[in-house]
Amino acid sequence: MKKRTSTSRIIKFLWLSFVFGILFMVAFFYAISKGWLGEMPTLAELENPKTNLASEVYSADQVLLGKYYIEDRSTVSFDEISPNMVNALVATEDVRFYDHAGVDIRALLRVFKGIVTGHRAGGGSTITQQLAKNMFPRGEKLSKPKMVLRKFQEWVIATKLEYNYTKDEIMAMYLNIVTYGNNAFGIKTAAKTYFAKTPAELNIEEAAILVGMLKAPTYYNPVRNPKHALKRRSVVLSQMKKYGFITPEEYDSLNTLPLDMSRYQRQDHKLGLATYFREYLRGQLKTWCANHYKADGEPYNLYRDGLKIYTTINSRMQQYAEEAVAEHLGKELQPAFFKHWKTTRYKHPPFFRISNKEYKQIMTSAMKRSSRYYWLKHRGVDEDSIQKVFNTPVEMRVFSWNGDIDTTMTPMDSILYYKYFLHVGLMSVEPHTGYVRAYVGGINYKHFQYDHVMVGKRQVGSTFKPFVYASAMQELGYNPCTRVPNVPVTFQMPAGQPDYTPKNADDDREGEMVTLKWALANSVNFVSAYLIKRVGPEKVVSLARAMGVTSDIEPVPAICLGTPSISVYEMVGALATFANKGQHKKPILMTRIEDKNGNTIATFTSESNDALDEITAYKMLSLMKGVVDLGTGRRLRFRYHMNHPLAGKTGTTDNNSDGWFMGLTPDLVTGLWVGAEDRSVHFRSTHLGQGANMALPIWAIYMQKIYADDKIKISKGDFEKPLGYDVNFDCDKENQEESTEDNIPQDINEIDF
Repeated sequence: MKKRTSTSRIIKFLWLSFVFGILFMVAFFYAISKGWLGEMPTLAELENPKTNLASEVYSADQVLLGKYYIEDRSTVSFDEISPNMVNALVATEDVRFYDHAGVDIRALLRVFKGIVTGHRAGGGSTITQQLAKNMFPRGEKLSKPKMVLRKFQEWVIATKLEYNYTKDEIMAMYLNIVTYGNNAFGIKTAAKTYFAKTPAELNIEEAAILVGMLKAPTYYNPVRNPKHALKRRSVVLSQMKKYGFITPEEYDSLNTLPLDMSRYQRQDHKLGLATYFREYLRGQLKTWCANHYKADGEPYNLYRDGLKIYTTINSRMQQYAEEAVAEHLGKELQPAFFKHWKTTRYKHPPFFRISNKEYKQIMTSAMKRSSRYYWLKHRGVDEDSIQKVFNTPVEMRVFSWNGDIDTTMTPMDSILYYKYFLHVGLMSVEPHTGYVRAYVGGINYKHFQYDHVMVGKRQVGSTFKPFVYASAMQELGYNPCTRVPNVPVTFQMPAGQPDYTPKNADDDREGEMVTLKWALANSVNFVSAYLIKRVGPEKVVSLARAMGVTSDIEPVPAICLGTPSISVYEMVGALATFANKGQHKKPILMTRIEDKNGNTIATFTSESNDALDEITAYKMLSLMKGVVDLGTGRRLRFRYHMNHPLAGKTGTTDNNSDGWFMGLTPDLVTGLWVGAEDRSVHFRSTHLGQGANMALPIWAIYMQKIYADDKIKISKGDFEKPLGYDVNFDCDKENQEESTEDNIPQDINEIDF
């Protein structure tokens, strides 16, 4: 009887222990889920986990141009991931992934044993648990008791994840959140960085490399440690064979393949297409983000919120623009410039006729703007020591058009070396929409980060003359065949200043009556002076403003020769007005912004205004077609064999410091500036330094590439005439209806401003 009672008590005790144990575990996990034993993510955080998502910049034709990020991570859906990647991960990390509910009981026994004994007994975490750990990291190093608690918390989080998401969603979330080294966060960036592929394109051996890296991204990095990566790839392939994802024959074949990392390219904002464009856009987007707010009241973060920015850039046109710059500037003009200054009697090449004092000022200023100087100053190095550093040879890598060169020179010599380089600014815009289709701010963003499209402003030379001619057309009723005197014009200046008389570049047809079409084609200064004297500088400045020029322009007679300093962006936008029937469309860079979920949160359209009447705009196109057919742009016809209707204007400033070309077609207006960083660095010969030689060839090469691409629809047709306007400006015919000499003063030589 006593024995039976004793047995009964034991059974009762065991049952009570079991029940209380169950109740304790339920209470324990309930307390964990409620966050009573430590902070836990809320349901909202589980449904909308916060990760650092890179914002992506797309071209108008849906090509990824670049990203802005703290961590270079972009998400993809499960359908965008290769099955090879999924199979490799499951085989290696969690073969029962599709069978458990977030926690694998079998594996837990190994985990508990490892905790109790202090000996590692193999990993017990499921993919879902690893996702939980990555989504809500542990932070500081934990003690063993806290580590145990944290493990329980991860089980709860994993269970909640399994409840809220499908297995495929969990798989995609995991591959999107893990890091693969070399600043590659997430599978999309990793696939592009290591293999120049999308996640969907990964083959078995590539997937095995990436999955193998997850254990230790640095140790198994295929670029830094190829031997370790190969061994780890073999382990992953072996696991895939073991669990039937590949056959033994496939394993034998794949395991012998060499490691091919020839397509590896670390993602860098200084590389790729449209680097200057992307950097300028960064500043605009940061301003936009600071002034626009998410649903939670926080401003958007360009580097964390995974925005998608859709730009107006056409990736093919951008590629052609950059290629055209490299072909002309890199292969022809820059070598010619080096040769031009190789043997010279001038004291400080490539600076033209500067004193020792000016040379020292230029070089010292450049030194003080360098990152090396800033770093030394920041460390408290005195000026004499800095001078010594800049005059001591060191190993360095410098830019060349044939690729970076490893060399040894003093930092001061490197500054002088870089002074020799000619730079470029190019922008293309659709005149009817204002969409910027190509944007080249310089020759190499890695080495030269100054933007010559939007930021840089240089004297525009004769490319300003269309504003003068358009003012005369609009204010005086002139047309391309109107004849005016090609004679010197003198302007009386304010007291204390000498009279101003512009000069022509040559004496061709000096003293004759010439048509405006011939005068603009040959960039005759006397005629520009005559026209601005008739309409007044204020009218010219007013028209330039209406056409989109925002730079300061002093209303003085000298502007007729192009003395104002204006950006490429402004000039292209302004002259595109002629191709848009007199309506100015402000060039824009973006069309819309989407949030990480694909919701449109901003749209952008071009601001527009009527700058001049349609007939005047058409007259100007006729004038500028004459530049290509008869004048300074005619090499487009005989050298580049471009025989369809084109309009344009060349520009060259004093001493050939700046070379410009503006090219117009019905669908695309492109402007170019070429010159050195310092105005005193230039060709000594106008034959070499004029806009027709420095800038025009880039435009020609660029347009030839565009016309050869059937996917780009740029018309070779003529500019559209205003409705009902049927005047043909063939100025060889003396009976032109609108051509007149009645308004030409007979005593022009005696007229003063």
